[in-house]
Amino acid sequence: MGDPPVGNKKIYHRNTKSFHRARLSNRLLESRKILSALTMLSFTIVCGFLLPARPTAWAGDSTAWKLAWSDEFNGPSGSAVDSMKWSFDVGGKGWGNNELETYTSRTANAHLQDGSLVINAIKETFTGPDKISRNYTSARLVTKNKFSQAYGRFEARIKIPYGQGIWPAFWMLGDNIDYVHWPNCGEIDIMENIGRESSMVHGTFHGPGYSGERGIGSAYTLTGGRKFSDEFHTFAVEWEPNVMRFYVDGNLYQTRTPADLPAGTSWVFDHPFFIILNVAVGGGWPGSPDATTVFPQQMQVDYVRVYKRLM
Repeated sequence: MGDPPVGNKKIYHRNTKSFHRARLSNRLLESRKILSALTMLSFTIVCGFLLPARPTAWAGDSTAWKLAWSDEFNGPSGSAVDSMKWSFDVGGKGWGNNELETYTSRTANAHLQDGSLVINAIKETFTGPDKISRNYTSARLVTKNKFSQAYGRFEARIKIPYGQGIWPAFWMLGDNIDYVHWPNCGEIDIMENIGRESSMVHGTFHGPGYSGERGIGSAYTLTGGRKFSDEFHTFAVEWEPNVMRFYVDGNLYQTRTPADLPAGTSWVFDHPFFIILNVAVGGGWPGSPDATTVFPQQMQVDYVRVYKRLM
């Protein structure tokens, strides 16, 4: 464009300096914006590696789950459970664990009371349908042929019993059990307790090659000398394809995947399961009641709720 006139050199130089300062200022501003964006990107990437692939905060997150089935046990006190939702396993055949009780469908052993299900384990002589007299009765409620679901969050708020030889549980079995039998059907124990361990519960699953004593799981222990029999606690499992997460009172205490299986065994948790609530008496794991065991013992269930994940 040629040189400026001689008389306008000062004005030109002032304008040139102003122009360069403005360009420098703009470049610094752009650099700061780029640096800020890169910093945020780096932070996001680092956090992505540090955070778990699926957050543990799903427990209690109403935006993640949709209620699919529930029983709030709000019927009249003294009444039987809802037969549209539950049926009973009855008898006293030991149930594969050398248990000592006879399960009945009597309201003496299972009824509604003040907004809760009450399962009573009673010390009494009783002759069941197998014509064998035993010294204890209790109840085992199942949703088999009434409700089952593959995957979801299965949750119950329970106050458990206590004492040597008492064995309360909230658990599930594969609904194909009549065809493939146990343990091929799979078993998910959301909560088990043996009464002498009043501050500890167990979450376990069983399948072919990892059943019984070889079941895969972990324990959760209350601190400060607290006992699970003192108040209600919430027990849950979040079961999704190839993963199970176990919770007590919203606290995640174990996560399990097919990587936890013994070599050569298979993951059999890809089909619907039904729900079971029971209180066993005696058996190989808890042992028999003794002189310290107080009867009757009650398991109180405030509710059972089953959720499906929202997509």
